[in-house]
Amino acid sequence: MESLRAVVYLSVFLSLMTSVCQGERSSENQLQSVSDEPVFGLATNELAEALQGLLNEADARVGLSVEKKASVIPRCDVGERCAMKHGPRIGRLCDCLRGTACNTFFLRCY
Repeated sequence: MESLRAVVYLSVFLSLMTSVCQGERSSENQLQSVSDEPVFGLATNELAEALQGLLNEADARVGLSVEKKASVIPRCDVGERCAMKHGPRIGRLCDCLRGTACNTFFLRCY
């Protein structure tokens, strides 16, 4: 998560620095083709490809942490089923919102 945050901060910093540097140039000193100009020793196409690779890698890592975990119980709205009966036992489906409770007879949040 921290590496994703670092990538986002780096991309914002680079875009701000590029816009500031572009604004300070005079019209006489500007080159005709800006896309071929190296920035920090790399062409903008190479920078874009590197940034896209980092973002794809970060998305792949973040996708795994968003999946449902066994210890986290989702929240139920009022009137939704919060439990299921398995013979003599009652299994919880979700946790009721604050101020409500799971009714063990109707198995719904009230």
